[in-house]
Amino acid sequence: QVQLVESGGGLVQAGDSLRVSCAASGRTFSSSAMGWFRQAPGKEREFVATISWGGGTTSYADSVKGRFTISRDNAKNTVDLQMNSLKPEDTAVYYCAARRFRGLGFKSDEYDYWGQGTQVTVSS
Repeated sequence: QVQLVESGGGLVQAGDSLRVSCAASGRTFSSSAMGWFRQAPGKEREFVATISWGGGTTSYADSVKGRFTISRDNAKNTVDLQMNSLKPEDTAVYYCAARRFRGLGFKSDEYDYWGQGTQVTVSS
């Protein structure tokens, strides 16, 4: 079992940077691949980024590639998403998710545990 709590969301201007974090509890965190998803009002939840259990492999949605960076610290049980050059279209609730496998996951149904989400709003 893994419990996830996101933090770090807020209101920023276009072009700014923001870092959202996810604190995990549970014995299986270090063997779980992690992901970040987001959901904008009126839209479906979409994949943002994923990282393997050891942190050595990452993958990103095309819409954020080159701007966002996912990282994890298994000693601290945290996974972060550094977001640079933010755009108004990045506005959404951002969710941290964990899966019971070590490999990357790209779809919502590949994840078993979810946080409550943190709001990120980017003004133009």
